[in-house]
Amino acid sequence: MRTFGVRTKPTDRRYLSDQDKSDYNQSGAYANRAKAVSRVRKHRGDMAYSANAPMNTTTLNPGTGGYTQGISMQQDRLRQIGDNKRAAEAHRPEMKNIYENLYT
Repeated sequence: MRTFGVRTKPTDRRYLSDQDKSDYNQSGAYANRAKAVSRVRKHRGDMAYSANAPMNTTTLNPGTGGYTQGISMQQDRLRQIGDNKRAAEAHRPEMKNIYENLYT
């Protein structure tokens, strides 16, 4: 297990007797220390990744482009479609209601 620079390393089980190894594994101490080491390695990897990631070269300010223009264009397009549907319905002939006096 790669544990360079970790203070609470798991005990090397190769040098333990079979009984001690069994007790050490069943107590959960090895698992706890192994999890701690894996968390440290993950944290170090995250820090290294963020340190070497390229910096943002553009600033993102609200209202300066991005998705706002697309949303307003879509709203305009849907508004125009709705207006066209309402205009088409205005030119339809009036239909006779056959259910008007059905139960009277």
